Amino acid sequence: MRWAFAFAACVIADDEHRELQSAAVWKATFSVEDLTGQKAGSFTIDVHPDWAPLGAARFKELVEAKYFDQSCFFRAVPNFVAQFGLAADPKTTAEWRDKDLKDDPVKTSNTAGRLTFATAGPNTRTTQMFLNFKDNTFLDSQGFAPFGEVSAGMDIVSAIYTGYGEKPSQGQITSQGKAYLDKNFPKLTCIKAVSLDIV
Repeated sequence: MRWAFAFAACVIADDEHRELQSAAVWKATFSVEDLTGQKAGSFTIDVHPDWAPLGAARFKELVEAKYFDQSCFFRAVPNFVAQFGLAADPKTTAEWRDKDLKDDPVKTSNTAGRLTFATAGPNTRTTQMFLNFKDNTFLDSQGFAPFGEVSAGMDIVSAIYTGYGEKPSQGQITSQGKAYLDKNFPKLTCIKAVSLDIV
């Protein structure tokens, strides 16, 4: 009986994995504010579950939970990446901190406009991710697996404020949330909301 249960669980897991891989491309639109040279704008991500099924599924889960709403691009490095994924409310960040994902194999490259999870080592993806400002293909061999790409609004992505670079402390954001950023880094580009469009 124990073996039969384990076999059935494996079949269910395999079916779920195949469903994720075969899912059609869907869209997520980011409404952002405090851009360089303008007050607000939006950009759209085409999410490709076949590129990185586990990453795509986690992103959908986070958007549905409104995890990104009012959070900021806290690490924006010119000609490299714009990183986000620490919640505005530190209690929300804490809820997701230990929900590590297994790595997806890298199936496509970190070219300009692609969205990829950040990691702290193998199988450590949780909520942080980054947009590539330019082609960063050297990240491919390090295990960074893109799961989406900008399909509209790359000019808005390019206007994400980069003046603070890597100065904001991730530890302080984790413990204090957006209040820390508002006080110390008021020019950061932040996310008002993210909406899903799944056909």
